[in-house]
Amino acid sequence: MYTPEALMQMFPLFDRKLAEFIASIAETKTFNEGAIMMKTGQYFKASMLVTKGKVKLYREGEDGNEFFMYFLEAGNACALSMICATRNQSSQIMAIAVEETEVIMIPIQYMDVLMTEYKGWYYFVLETYRSRFEELLIVIDNIAFKNMDERLEWYLRNQAKHNKQITLTHQQIANDLSSSREVISRLLKKLENKQMVVLHRNSIEWLEPVQ
Repeated sequence: MYTPEALMQMFPLFDRKLAEFIASIAETKTFNEGAIMMKTGQYFKASMLVTKGKVKLYREGEDGNEFFMYFLEAGNACALSMICATRNQSSQIMAIAVEETEVIMIPIQYMDVLMTEYKGWYYFVLETYRSRFEELLIVIDNIAFKNMDERLEWYLRNQAKHNKQITLTHQQIANDLSSSREVISRLLKKLENKQMVVLHRNSIEWLEPVQ
């Protein structure tokens, strides 16, 4: 488990008292690349704080299609796990480790104590919800007001923040954007002609600034 100093560095809203408490009750867990971290309908036994790696969260439709929501990276927390763990509710989304990912697991029996006795945790939960809500608004804006080529550009730019060499297949991108592989392949070729990307056999290289 991490020291209180390490926790405060990774999660700046934590004060020493909160960091010491979490260090005393939590444990770390590592998920391999591709591992399912959260399933639809699953009940939470712990709240998760991401310390290393990258997690993709998405909504699963009745027909089995996937709808990409947002990513969690080091220093982020799963807002859904916080509220569902506290209220003993099941998850309505799926989460998959995009790469090897390490998380801090805080058992659900400590959720009430954290919310009532540690202001740092209270503010951390509020900030986590604010950040995730803003990310969902961006997703909604892309769906409602942008065409597919603009959505694809936004998606790739978001991916490239982590690594400009994007190791995703055209089909995986199509799944995340609720499109078809043929449409995505055609739009990627257009981006390559604009010299925004370079298409490799098993990856896509993003050439534009990510900010």
